[in-house]
Amino acid sequence: MTKKEYYQHELGLSDDWPAYLLEHSNLPGPRANLELMQAFVEMGSERDFIPLLDHTPETAPKDSPLEFLAFCGSVGLGELVANGMNEYLPDLRRQASDPRWRIREAVTMGLQIIGKHDFPLLETICREWAGSNLLEMRAVAAGICEPSLLADPHHAEFAIELLEGITQHFSVVEDRKTDDFRILCSGLSYCWSVAIAALPEKGKPVFERLARSRDRDILRVVKENLKKKRLLSMDPEWVRMMQSAFR
Repeated sequence: MTKKEYYQHELGLSDDWPAYLLEHSNLPGPRANLELMQAFVEMGSERDFIPLLDHTPETAPKDSPLEFLAFCGSVGLGELVANGMNEYLPDLRRQASDPRWRIREAVTMGLQIIGKHDFPLLETICREWAGSNLLEMRAVAAGICEPSLLADPHHAEFAIELLEGITQHFSVVEDRKTDDFRILCSGLSYCWSVAIAALPEKGKPVFERLARSRDRDILRVVKENLKKKRLLSMDPEWVRMMQSAFR
């Protein structure tokens, strides 16, 4: 029995899911109980997820057990949208700008659930959010850059185009000292490696163009991705060639 299956069994015996989530959240701590979250999202429904969104940053601060409830509810939004309840897309989008990093990660997970069920819908979401604020850009970049989603070359090609547009957006960001910009850069610092590894023949030429940029933040994103093991495993000679340009 896997951990997720164990928690599915336990939730089946419980008549108070929020209380069980609180008790077994693993918060405060470095790692929330992801297996419990997965079990809850697969078993839950609209009536289970939506009330958990009431746990705002003010009432459920970062690293508190109550934050885990908001985390689970936010991932649950992705499950609802994936099952045709598109009226919850605005709620998922709003959570992308939450000040708590776990809630922002929950949005990423929710987008990945949507992508596994309906990739064209995820493409539509990506196009809409990529023209909005920096945290929404980060959400769709991280959401689509999941290896299992990019196994289809067409999906990977779309991800590369999306990342290129988001990265080029740096040119119009006036204040680069904000937390939002730092968070976006941090996400792009690994997202590119996932997309390139999924479709090297498309990703490498685009990345090489970025490496010729004079923008210091774009170059920082390039350098960070070149450190990722997935690229070193994919084409170590190409990585060394790219890195040599920065010496």
